[in-house]
Parts: sequence; structure tokens; C-alpha cells
Amino acid sequence: MDLNLKNKIIIVTGGSSGIGLGITQTLVEEGAIPYLIGREAQQLEDTVKNIKKTGGQAAYSIAELTDPKQCKEAIHRVVEDYGRIDGLVNNAGVNDGVGLESGDYESFIESINKNVTHYFMMAHLSLPYLKKSKGAIVNIGSKTSVTGQGGTSGYAAANGGRNALTREWAVELLPHSIRVNAVIVSECYTPMYESWVQHFDDPESVMKGITDKIPLENRMTTAKEIADMVVFLMSSRSSHTTGQLIFVDGGYVHLDRAVLHKHKSM
Repeated sequence: MDLNLKNKIIIVTGGSSGIGLGITQTLVEEGAIPYLIGREAQQLEDTVKNIKKTGGQAAYSIAELTDPKQCKEAIHRVVEDYGRIDGLVNNAGVNDGVGLESGDYESFIESINKNVTHYFMMAHLSLPYLKKSKGAIVNIGSKTSVTGQGGTSGYAAANGGRNALTREWAVELLPHSIRVNAVIVSECYTPMYESWVQHFDDPESVMKGITDKIPLENRMTTAKEIADMVVFLMSSRSSHTTGQLIFVDGGYVHLDRAVLHKHKSM
């Protein structure tokens, strides 16, 4: 299926690692030109070099996304280089473990800035150009916004904010034909996730305990599966889809846990 993304300029925050890298790679496969924005200079450079080696196109800009000035400068560079913006994927963030007991005012505010403030800033700064292109926005979210997790108040609150902003922007941008959707992630296997699992004494047992609770095929979601949905939502093939929170999670959040057993409760 042609997603009609050839030569579209799509910003991806945090697009050089984990889920962001998966999104970047899938955009390239569809002929788009991902513009990566983040703070990991070497990762960004290596990612773009690898894409160009295989015949794709990509570019990057280094920015600390918690700094509004650097966000503004990054958007300016995108427009300076390409003259337009066709889409925005807000992806960057980190589950930083700022909990109700473990955190304080400063750490909570810092967590909000790390995880949702730049979603607003990037959309705000991209908006004049998205209006011209009738582009799309996809926000990456987390199951913590609807299930809770414990010990991560900042991240959960930020993700609740991402969900709310998705619906708010979808309404506000209707007159401009700009679609806004969110892809909600539950248990997705990335290098960061693997690093977390390896901290346990018995990583294999921990992984089994997690995957046994994922209804569809008892396995983790892959970054590629998240990316495929994001890129579809970015494309004109989803031209009448807006304001949606789409869970790509093998049924982890919503399906009855009874399906994990040999018989269902009636």
C-alpha cells in the first residue's frame, strides 16, 4: 500500500533510538524524509548516516527539548533546510520514576517538562507550517496514563496530558484539516527496556512474567509494530481518523484477563 508519504518532511523527536528509531526507519521505507530532533548528538549523526548509506533521506538537529529556545531554533532549522513541515511525531520522553513518595516539587515539575511540555512546544512552533501542508500530528503515549504503574507520578501525569492534548488539538485544528492522534504503548521491547530487565537477578523470569500477561501471542510489542501504526496515522490513508488514542499492545490494557487462562469466565 502506498502511503503517499514520498518526500514528506516529518519531524520525529527522539527519533534516533528505541521506538523513535523504529518510526524513523519506517518513514524512510515509505519514502518520507524524517527530521530528527533530540539531544544525543552521536546517535542522531549515526542514524542519519546509516539512512543515507542505504539510499534514504534524513536530517537532524540537536536540541534539548526542555528548553523552549532550543525547540524554536530546531524548528527554524527544519524550515530553513526544507521550507515546510508535513508532520510531527512527538515521541521523546522517559519514565523517570518520580513517585508520590520519592519525588518532590522540583523533580515533579522536571518530569512534566521532560515528558509533555515539549509536546506542546513542538506542536505550537510547527503549527504555521502544518496549516499550510494540512499535515498531521501523532503523539506517543504510555499505558501509565490509564492503568497507573506506581512510583511514577510525573510520567503518568505527563502521559495523561499527552492524551488530553491529543483530543484538544484534534478539536482545535479541525478548521485546518490537521489530524491529531496518539499511539499508546504498553510493553514494547527496546534497548532501554532490555537494560531495565537486566537489572533483575533473573531477567528471563521477569520477562516471562510480563509476556504471559500479554493476550495476543504472549509476547512484547515490537518497535516496528508501533512504527507501522504511527506512519499509517501520519499518512493520507488514515484521512478521516482524528482524536483517537490507539493502543498497539496485543490487548494488554483492554482485554479481559480471563483470556489468559484456558477458559473464560462467563
